[in-house]
Amino acid sequence: MSDIYNDIEPNVIDDEMVQKAIEEQFPEDIGKIAKREGINFKDVTELQLSFRNILQIDNLWQFENLTKLQLDNNIIEKIEALESLVHLVWLDLSFNNIEVIEGLDTLVKLQDLSLSNNRISKIEHMDALQELQIFSIGKNNLTTLEDVIYLRRFKKLRTLNLTGNPLCNDEHYTLFVVAYLPDLVYLDFRLVSDTTREAAVLKYQDFTELLEREEAQALAQLEEEQAKQKELEYHKAAFVEYLNGSFLFDSMYAEDTEAAKLASLPGVGDLQEAYPSGDFVSVCENLFNYGLQEYEKREAEVSDFYESLHEALTANQQEGRKLILDFENRNKTVIYDIADSKRDEYRGDILQLSDALMALEMLIADQLESPVTESHLISRSRVLRSAFSLTIFSTMTQCRDLENRHHEELLEISITALEKSLKNELDEDLPADVQMLLVDRTTIVNAVNTSHGIHLLKIDKRESDILSNINHWQTSVTEKAVQNEIDRNRERIREIVQYIDNLQEELDNLEIMEPIV
Repeated sequence: MSDIYNDIEPNVIDDEMVQKAIEEQFPEDIGKIAKREGINFKDVTELQLSFRNILQIDNLWQFENLTKLQLDNNIIEKIEALESLVHLVWLDLSFNNIEVIEGLDTLVKLQDLSLSNNRISKIEHMDALQELQIFSIGKNNLTTLEDVIYLRRFKKLRTLNLTGNPLCNDEHYTLFVVAYLPDLVYLDFRLVSDTTREAAVLKYQDFTELLEREEAQALAQLEEEQAKQKELEYHKAAFVEYLNGSFLFDSMYAEDTEAAKLASLPGVGDLQEAYPSGDFVSVCENLFNYGLQEYEKREAEVSDFYESLHEALTANQQEGRKLILDFENRNKTVIYDIADSKRDEYRGDILQLSDALMALEMLIADQLESPVTESHLISRSRVLRSAFSLTIFSTMTQCRDLENRHHEELLEISITALEKSLKNELDEDLPADVQMLLVDRTTIVNAVNTSHGIHLLKIDKRESDILSNINHWQTSVTEKAVQNEIDRNRERIREIVQYIDNLQEELDNLEIMEPIV
C-alpha cells in the first residue's frame, strides 16, 4: 500500500506540480516548447500524477476537458475536488489510503474506475456512474458478498476485479457474483465461462428471480414518478400547475383551523362536502385546460418568430458567403503578383469586401431590429398575455363568488347553531373548542369571517402567482430575443473584422518577405 511513502513530506496538487507533469508527458522536444510557451490547462485531456506523495486532491478545476486522470500510488485519504472533471472517462485512484467511495456524482461519463489497494469496506455512492464498464476494487476491506448486489445498477459493467478482498474467501464467492451480475464478461482478470454461468444460475435462480421482480417493480414506480414529474413541469410551464383537481380548494383548508372547528356544527359537514364537489373544482379545471391551450399558442408564436428570424439570417449569410467567394475567385493569383499595381488593387478589393460585409450586416441588423424590439414578438406576446390575464381574472372571480356564497351559507348555519345553543336546543355534544365559539354572536361571526379570509387569500395568491408568471414570460421572451440579436451582431462583426485582418496580414507578410533584387 501507499504507506511506504509516509516518511516523505506529503504534497498537495499545485500549478507547479501539474505543469511539470504535463511537460513530462510530451516527447523531449515538444516538452521544451510547452515549457517555454506555457500550457493551457483547458487543452489537456490526460494527466498523470502517480507516485507524487499527494495527500489531498485539489486544484484540478482548470482541467475541464480532462478525460483520463491517474492519481495512483499516492497517500490520498479522500475522493474530492473532482466536480469539474465532467468529461472524465478513466480514473485511477489505486494504491492510496481511501476509506469511503464518494465525490463521484458529476463524473457521469466515467467508464473505467480503479480503486484497488485502498481501505474501502463498502461499495456505495456510485449511482451517477451509469456508463461504468470496468471497475477494479481489489485488495480492499470488502467483507460482505451482498455488497456486490449494489453493482447490478450498472448495466454496462462487463469487467470487475474484487480479488484480494475478504469476501473472496467465501466458498460461493464466484458463483454468487456471476449469478447476481449476469452480464459480467471478466471477473478477477478471468473470462467467465459458460459452465460457471450455468452453475451460478442454477444455485441462485430463486433469489435472483425474486430480486428481478423487485427491481422491475421499483423501476415501474420510478418511471411513474418521473412521468408525473414531467407532467408537472409541463403544467408549471403553462402556469396552471395544481389546478386540475381540488388542489386549490384543499389548500384553502390546509391552514384553516377555524374551519375544522366549525365543521362540528350541525349542517356544516354537509355544506363543506358539497362545496368542492360543486362548481369550484370545475372552474379550476376549466382554467387548467385553457392554460394548456394558451401555453401551446405561446410556444407556437415563439417558434414561428425564431423560424422567420432563422430564414432571414440564412439568406443574409448566404449573401455574405457569395461576396467572399466572388472576392476569392477574383483574387486567386493576385497576391502572388509582384506588380505593385496588382497589390494595390488587391488591397482596395479587401477594403471593398470589408465595406460590403459590414453593410450587409447593418442591413440585417436594421431589418431585425423592428420585429425584435418593437413589432411582431412583443405585440403578439402582449396579446397572448392580455387574453390569458383576463381569463385568469374572470376565473378567480368565479372562485371568489363561490367562496362568498359558501361563506354566507356557513354564516347562516353557524348563527342558527349559536341560537340553538343559547336555548339549549342542540342535540349534539360538541368539543370544548367548538363550544367556546358558541358564546355570543361576535365570537362565532369572527370565526366564520377568519375562515373566509384565509380562503380568499389563497385564491388571491394563486391569481397573483399566475399573473406574475405570465408577465415574467412576456418580459423574458422579448428580452431574450433582443439579447440574442445583440450577441449575434457582435459575433458577426468580430468574424468580419478577423477575416479582413487575416487577409491584410497575409498581404503585409508577403510584402515584407519579398527578396530585394
